Amino acid sequence: MTDPSASTGPEYQPRILNRELGTLAFNERVLALAEDPLVPLLERLRYVCIVSSNLDEFFEIRIAGLKQELLHDARARTPDDIALVELMQSISTRSRALVARQYALFNRTLVPELESAGVAMIQGLHWTEAQEAWAHSYFESDVLPVLTPIGLDPAHPFPRVLNKSLNFIVELEGADAFGRDSGIAIVQAPRVLPRVIRMPAEVARVADNFITLGAILRRFMQQLFPGMTVIGCHEFRVTRNSDLFVDDEEVKNLRTALEGELFERHFGDAVRLEVTAGCTERMVGFLMQQFGLKPLDVYRVDGPVNLVRLNQIPDLIDRPELKFAPFRPGLPKDIRRLWKPDANLFEVIAGRDVLLHHPYQTFQPVLDFLRAASVDPAVVAIKQTIYRTGSESALMETLIQAARNGKEVTVVVELKARFDEETNINWASRLEEVGAHVVYGVVGYKTHAKMLLVVRREGAHLRRYAHLSTGNYHIRTARLYTDFGLFTANPALCEDVNELFKQLTGLGRASDMNHLWQAPFTLHARVMEAIAAEAAIAAAGRPAHIIARMNALLEPQVIEALYAASQAGVRIDLIVRGVCALRPQVPGLSDNIRVRSVIGRFLEHSRVFYFHADGREDVYLSSADWMYRNFFRRIETCFPVLDRKLRERVMREGLRLYLKDSSATWIMNAAGEYAPPPRASAVRSPQAELLRLLAAGTDDES
Repeated sequence: MTDPSASTGPEYQPRILNRELGTLAFNERVLALAEDPLVPLLERLRYVCIVSSNLDEFFEIRIAGLKQELLHDARARTPDDIALVELMQSISTRSRALVARQYALFNRTLVPELESAGVAMIQGLHWTEAQEAWAHSYFESDVLPVLTPIGLDPAHPFPRVLNKSLNFIVELEGADAFGRDSGIAIVQAPRVLPRVIRMPAEVARVADNFITLGAILRRFMQQLFPGMTVIGCHEFRVTRNSDLFVDDEEVKNLRTALEGELFERHFGDAVRLEVTAGCTERMVGFLMQQFGLKPLDVYRVDGPVNLVRLNQIPDLIDRPELKFAPFRPGLPKDIRRLWKPDANLFEVIAGRDVLLHHPYQTFQPVLDFLRAASVDPAVVAIKQTIYRTGSESALMETLIQAARNGKEVTVVVELKARFDEETNINWASRLEEVGAHVVYGVVGYKTHAKMLLVVRREGAHLRRYAHLSTGNYHIRTARLYTDFGLFTANPALCEDVNELFKQLTGLGRASDMNHLWQAPFTLHARVMEAIAAEAAIAAAGRPAHIIARMNALLEPQVIEALYAASQAGVRIDLIVRGVCALRPQVPGLSDNIRVRSVIGRFLEHSRVFYFHADGREDVYLSSADWMYRNFFRRIETCFPVLDRKLRERVMREGLRLYLKDSSATWIMNAAGEYAPPPRASAVRSPQAELLRLLAAGTDDES
């Protein structure tokens, strides 16, 4: 058999695809939903904003990391054997094309169509007299008092500019009262001011009329410089390196170290400069010099530089016809009669495992379970991991109340959950104030596992109850992300969960687990073994099949194992929402591998792994993607679905439906390119079918 990696000629293609270009391809798929006329208008606007938010994080973390790598080694190459310098050029080219497509859609399609539907976003200067009078009054009463224009001269150096903040560079003519005429001023939009303002009904042109703060500032900027002439006023925004650096070997107190780093995150090294399209070359050059950036790092945009802030608009408008239809999450049919407010939930779980499929099924049982544990006299201990939970959380308040009620509450709070560090520090403080045991996991490893363990005294014995999940204990994202959660009283599985909590809070060597695969110790090895076992079954001439659903597939050893399994005859279906570095459908290498991506109304977040296993049909749910960091730099769980009926549910709802559907599925080819679905639409996806089957108590579970 020919090894495709042996060639070095012009047609040579590496065995793995590039991560950064894969991330941009994912955002191109998200933008396709914003372009889809079948998607409601306000949801299309929301997708445009999601792309901007995703690109922000891409530059803050991934591009910032590549720039650091280039500083250390100008000849560095990527894992897919691209010179890093060349990759940065490719990223710039593709990013610019994506941004241009995004703003063209926004300006030429969404803005006019929304206005026709009664939603107007005023950005320019085409205002009625009444609107201008109102805007001027608003500027003088709410904006002007908090502005601090900085005229640049030797006594007023260029100010520190916060990461992703809205700013203006102003070109001036004339001299001020002191005779200064530097010609340049900087105006920073204070963070206390809203970026989107609703116009009052008496001056609004349509039912829902909004104006951006940037438009107001541009219109009345002249008032900040009396006696001088504003000849140019341009929005700009700088994106900075936002990866926190904490030396794991030097840190003595992780919480204290992070608190010190959080403020500095706002002022990390600049990695991208966004300016409005009309900004002069002189001003762009001046800004590049101030931030130490090159032309490759500058992005001119035809509209607001802080487009992501428009994501507030859909939430400010009560227009159901312009949004996805609301839904009421349901409950699994087999527990609907049992899961009542006055029911003994521990008896329900002791009698059967309970599976929830969010967001189609409600997250409320998780809250009910924790609340029951917080007040039940028989409950002696509650243990939970927290990765992301939100600044306002009924779940966290319940943990605090449980500690007040005298329960032994132990919470493993991951302080390094990116962009949630401050929120988690605040929750840790509140938990400690009521006597809960708060630990921060293991230095050097993020605790990404999602686990809740309750210990209850029943007669002369203690019994454990567990909840394991693929997603975070975050009530809001449980309405937006697809995830599975499992309640179980299975003694062996609960013993595994307890053992993992012991590892996180205490000291000692890792013990063998009954069912749980855990990172960083056994998860990678078990996944590799399961793939190899499937390959051996295929080599023996028996049916073999692997289905894996995840957010990202990047780990090289797993990719090579999947290639080997494909060559042995294993049928492999991969459902990867985001970046997939595996190259499918390469003759002689990955003929039997299909890769698809589903982008829809909800963020695909579930991790589900299926191995045919000679007819045994093993199904696992996991907190981990198949990435190096998840296997080796994080605390992760991967747990089997042991109940036969629930296993069939996961296969039906989490895998088969996604393989069957083609109306909203993107298919990857051997070059790493995605063919769009024939009818790409968030309203024609497997998610829409699951809403029909599971939401509002309409599931067909037998």
